[in-house]
Amino acid sequence: MQDANFKDIPKIHSEIERKSSEIGFTMPSDLYIGSLLKTLISSKKEAHVLELGTGIGLSLSWMIDGLDAKSTLITVDNDPELIEIAEAYFNHDQRVQIVCADGAKWIKNYKGDAFDLIFADAWPGKYSQIDEVLNLVKVGGYYVIDDMAHQPNWPEGHEDNVNRLLEYLEQREDFCLTKMNWSTGIVVAVRKY
Repeated sequence: MQDANFKDIPKIHSEIERKSSEIGFTMPSDLYIGSLLKTLISSKKEAHVLELGTGIGLSLSWMIDGLDAKSTLITVDNDPELIEIAEAYFNHDQRVQIVCADGAKWIKNYKGDAFDLIFADAWPGKYSQIDEVLNLVKVGGYYVIDDMAHQPNWPEGHEDNVNRLLEYLEQREDFCLTKMNWSTGIVVAVRKY
């Protein structure tokens, strides 16, 4: 099996990669996490999905491809330039709400329904506000994070943050957890109760 031979890459993906290069965006999600997110979202009918850390929209393109017609997706990022780019690509999709806000404040103020899948690809929801975000996952829903394996761009001491987060997630009895030494280091957790 060739795990890097992807057949279902979103049509817009190469354009977003081009734009990433053009603006010097150095933190795009890879094909592996995108494919996994699309697969997980496809398992949920009428899914309600949250992405924390829109970035330039690479993982968003995969998630949108996994949505059915009645699904909804909220994506949040605090970078106005990146949000403007994501809006240019995805604002036409009525299932998608693109929010430019501080993730921590957005999480604190969110009063809507729980989510079938949360992809936390930013500090809020991953290293801060973790309890609040995990409480927003429906029973049977997924909490997904990446970049858990050492990355060359990690600042000094960040590995301690990762280790603390993994230890905390492993202690949560309400989630079933799988850690994968794949892609950039993936964690998939499912809420049990």
